[in-house]
Amino acid sequence: MSDDRLSFLSHLHPYNVLPEEVRKDIAERAEWVDLAKDNEVYIFGERLKGLYIIFKGKVSVTDQNGNPVSLLECENSFGERGLLRNGLAATSAKTVEDTRLICIPTDLFQSLRREHDDYRRFFDRSGPVATQALAKSNDLTSLRVDKLMVTPPITCGPDTSILEAARVMRDRYISCLCITDGEALLGILTVRDLSGKALADGLAHDTPVSTIMTPTPRVLPPSAIGSDVLHMMMEYRLGHLPIVASGQLVGIVTQTDLTKFQASNTAIFVAEAARAADVAALSDVTKRIPSLLVQLVAAGNRHDTVTRMITDIADVVTRRLLRMAEEKFGPPPGRYLWLACGSQGRQEQTGVSDQDNCLILEDGLNETAMAYFEPFAQFVSDGLDACGYVYCPGNMMATNLRWRQPLSVWRDYFKSWIAQPSKEAQMLASVMFDLRPIGGDASLFHGLRTETLQAAAGNSIFTAHMASNALTHATPLGLLRGFATIRSGEHRNTIDTKLNGVVPVVDLGRMYALQGQLIAVNTRARLEGALANDLVSQSGGQDLLDAYDLVAQTRLEHQARLIKQGKSPDNFLPPATLSGFERSHLRDAFVVIKTMQSALMQGRGILG
Repeated sequence: MSDDRLSFLSHLHPYNVLPEEVRKDIAERAEWVDLAKDNEVYIFGERLKGLYIIFKGKVSVTDQNGNPVSLLECENSFGERGLLRNGLAATSAKTVEDTRLICIPTDLFQSLRREHDDYRRFFDRSGPVATQALAKSNDLTSLRVDKLMVTPPITCGPDTSILEAARVMRDRYISCLCITDGEALLGILTVRDLSGKALADGLAHDTPVSTIMTPTPRVLPPSAIGSDVLHMMMEYRLGHLPIVASGQLVGIVTQTDLTKFQASNTAIFVAEAARAADVAALSDVTKRIPSLLVQLVAAGNRHDTVTRMITDIADVVTRRLLRMAEEKFGPPPGRYLWLACGSQGRQEQTGVSDQDNCLILEDGLNETAMAYFEPFAQFVSDGLDACGYVYCPGNMMATNLRWRQPLSVWRDYFKSWIAQPSKEAQMLASVMFDLRPIGGDASLFHGLRTETLQAAAGNSIFTAHMASNALTHATPLGLLRGFATIRSGEHRNTIDTKLNGVVPVVDLGRMYALQGQLIAVNTRARLEGALANDLVSQSGGQDLLDAYDLVAQTRLEHQARLIKQGKSPDNFLPPATLSGFERSHLRDAFVVIKTMQSALMQGRGILG
């Protein structure tokens, strides 16, 4: 019977990427569990026997209150959330029809996670481990070669002339060619070979490259890590290292690739932005942010680490533009504070970000002083647009006089929004409650923030309207475990991971911050603050954190994939590109978010 389990697992991710001997061991040690319809697999709080995989049949998963979480079918796994926490079931599971399960014992599941990176990443991304500090340093020891290599490598046949090879290398701006016969690697030709062997020895232009190539070069598999590349290059004085899988050439890594990777850290970006001489120099820095995002994601950094690093660059760019504006227009005639809202304010910028900002000016400035800040704001906003932070479609920028006002006017704004929470007031309050000082005199904001939080929390009518406004963004849940995808237009058959994925959690986090008078602006920090201050139940809050991490990580990885494909990053994810496991867990995350939205609507979202 273990043969049936082995055959099943051999076609199921992530088991299909494990070594064959490991799969055989799993098949031998796993157990069949046969249950008739309407039988409990386990109940909430029970000690789990292991990870369950559905071989055939269906299983319904519910939370501790009996609310439906998932309806799982063949090839779906369940039970990992409890295994990744404390070994106790975090949900209840019951068969919907006669069902056969494969149970991988707990000790085997944990050993597979310890010993196999792909297996660990597959399960940890959807469990509470994803909420721990798993961010790795941006160094070569944390990066697999398949994330670093250039693919596909440029190749030519062994009979290609050295003249033709030289022209290919010149035209493609590359320093080597892989010599192949079909997909088999025969050798490698470098610029050094052309100069040291062909040119120096006066070889005829029609000499075949096989004459001067380095035959059977040293190679590494895609499963190697970056430090393996570096060590081999250093030991054997190599500048180029082909990557070969099962005898086939799949990529190549060069010293230039290593240099680019090691240079892709935010400290270098920050330093270059801080000393940029003009807007063009700043733009040269921000143009490299997409590549940085890919590197940070590939290195295993968590979504909130990546977005914080990317936002740090935007902050420095903004402060450099403020200094440039002061140099251009002269010393400011009074104290000012430039603030960001939106994703920059929350420190959650990804590869797709517009600008949302405003100016708070000190009270008592005359008309001449106020007029100074109009071209000042325009210069900074234009500079941000040139750096890729495009103008806000809703004109929520300091260039708009409405959002460039003295402190007393800002106080009146917030007072009126809270006192009369119209639809516009709710929208504006939602945006402005995410304000974060970027440059200037931060003291202009400190008292305003404290006053506003106190006033908002003390006005039940306002918080009720804000709660209603927070529920306007629905999760993309369809019927029968499907996703409600966009039905027409250029984004047909996709889900908007921002508007229907991340934004609903952003809205919930903002509500918790208002109700608990939490000064945090970052969404994850707000959720953690809500947990710490008992604004949400421990189970509900932790589930929401896990759900947010999964949705936000999925969104970021989608953007990184698009960038690697040479496309512009966006938020529109086709569910069809995900595995069945990934779709199942993404849907579970949306169920959790919807559940917490419903709890807020019913007035019990504070205590879940």
